[in-house]
Amino acid sequence: METGEIKRSGFNGWAMLLILILVGAGLGYVGYDSIHDTVVASRGHAGAPTVGNIVYIVVWGLVTVGWSVLWFGFFTLQPNMAAVLILFGKYTGTVQTPGFHWANPLLIAKKVSLRAHNLAGETLKVNDSRGNPIDISLVVVWKVVDTAKAVFDVEEYDDYVRVQSEAALRHLAMAYPYDTFEGDTLSLRGSVDEISNALQKELQERAARAGVLIDEARISHLAYAPEIAGAMLQRQQAEAIVAARVRIVEGAVSMVEMALEKLEEHKTVQLDEERKAAMVSNLPVVLCGRGEAQPVVNTGTLYT
Repeated sequence: METGEIKRSGFNGWAMLLILILVGAGLGYVGYDSIHDTVVASRGHAGAPTVGNIVYIVVWGLVTVGWSVLWFGFFTLQPNMAAVLILFGKYTGTVQTPGFHWANPLLIAKKVSLRAHNLAGETLKVNDSRGNPIDISLVVVWKVVDTAKAVFDVEEYDDYVRVQSEAALRHLAMAYPYDTFEGDTLSLRGSVDEISNALQKELQERAARAGVLIDEARISHLAYAPEIAGAMLQRQQAEAIVAARVRIVEGAVSMVEMALEKLEEHKTVQLDEERKAAMVSNLPVVLCGRGEAQPVVNTGTLYT
């Protein structure tokens, strides 16, 4: 069963301190007077002490003990700190106002930090969606927003966030490839913002049970595992070359089409189908070749 946070305000500590000082002064005066009368009576100057005197002293002693216990109810809170108050195992509320407070001394005040925390996760070795082993780690910025859930719904909320962060990172790494050259496919290396948003969303769903808000979650380290790093580097280079060649060919074809259209539009040269075919054959070779083109002077025609 989930626990909901109950916000309450503690009694002003300075006011309670003044009250206890005044009560203590009164108890001191009354105690001195009653003890003095009893001592005088016991010496025979005013007869033996009466039962009333003895009862009066006992009551004064009990009140003094209670007054002394009240001094244990003071506590202070710094900014962005909270005190979860528990009375005999029952949650009674949370004080979040900074300052000097007083509460029932029988209450247990468990302090919880509401400040932002940084979690630098350890480097994990997991397989991406293609089965390639990779080394990956994350950094998470989080804070407690529901003190009741943080204290009562999980065992140790900071340890809970750490374990769930590792679980979310493993799940995310297995759902995406390390890298890809396809523009419409997300990858761990190439889609930083999208992956970070997905990681933050999944981690927030996991951490909500502990009353924790995930401010930011990002991958801090990403690399192929050492045993395949060399082979994957060659694969990346090959894929990059293929992708570049595809773009070059697409550009060359577009340039040939544009050249033919411009020649026909301006009627610079009248080309028959055979000459167009020769141009289409030669221009891509020049544009796609890795070396510089060698000019050839043709003194004849295509037909001689």
